[in-house]
Amino acid sequence: MSAAGDPALVVAPRLAAALREGRPVVALESAVITQGLPRPLNLEVALAMESVLRQAGVEPATIAVLDGRLRVGLEPTELEHLAGAPDARKCSLRDLPLLLGSRLSGGTTVAASLFAAHRAGIAVFATGGIGGVHRGTPFDVSADLDELGRRPITVVCSGAKSVLDLPATLEVLETRGVTLVGWRCDRLPAFYVADTGLPLGARVDDATQLARWVRARDALGLTGAIVVAVPVPDGQALGVAEVERLVDLANAEARDAAIQGAALTPYLLSAMAAHSDGRSLAANRALLVNNARVAAEIAVELAASAGATPARLG
Repeated sequence: MSAAGDPALVVAPRLAAALREGRPVVALESAVITQGLPRPLNLEVALAMESVLRQAGVEPATIAVLDGRLRVGLEPTELEHLAGAPDARKCSLRDLPLLLGSRLSGGTTVAASLFAAHRAGIAVFATGGIGGVHRGTPFDVSADLDELGRRPITVVCSGAKSVLDLPATLEVLETRGVTLVGWRCDRLPAFYVADTGLPLGARVDDATQLARWVRARDALGLTGAIVVAVPVPDGQALGVAEVERLVDLANAEARDAAIQGAALTPYLLSAMAAHSDGRSLAANRALLVNNARVAAEIAVELAASAGATPARLG
């Protein structure tokens, strides 16, 4: 779907030109800026991700709601404003009408960002970790999973966030028709954890192979995303046992403080950062920037192979 003439989106002119010309573009979420990382790390990471994309010849498209307008592509001054805005909301898909109708600002989650990226015609999206099924509350399922099931985008992430019920999240992804593959790995990474031991159905070792899979999905007319799970870089990963200890501590504090719903995941990540003396924040920064790097490689290959013959289906 193209954003040309779309009154619901404000697409930066540089991005509109890149999309018209078939140049590579990667979409980025902004809830990580407004709720996911503390200041000033949030702005530093946002700028670093965009810089990695530009260095690879890819146009970055950070998505956010600014003053009631759904924006695709922010300028550095706008990123700085968003990173320092104390009243910026966390904006999932359900919140878009409220923020746009009330002329508010907010950082878009994976779900809201996928909606905007697909509407703008962007094929690749990068984030830290997707949402999923919360531990102990199987009815609490992130809207990310539904959007992944209906947006045919390539999503680069470090698996699902470590605080989630990972086996249940994998089951929901399968039900939604989402293709999940490991980037040079055979088992699921989970945010700070490089290897959870949970097997993946497929692995991909280069962007050329992935591009063939994307073309095959598109030829079939399937609507689900292809999620590329990238382990956190070597030397930055936390161990499974350590993360489980941190998750238990954070969940106990969340229960005591009656934190739930949309506020739960940001609270848990903040508590884990405090209990790990900042090591989880260092891992978060490393994986976000690395995921942007992998997304750039994929976007360049997809743009280069855009005119290739569609995969044969029989």
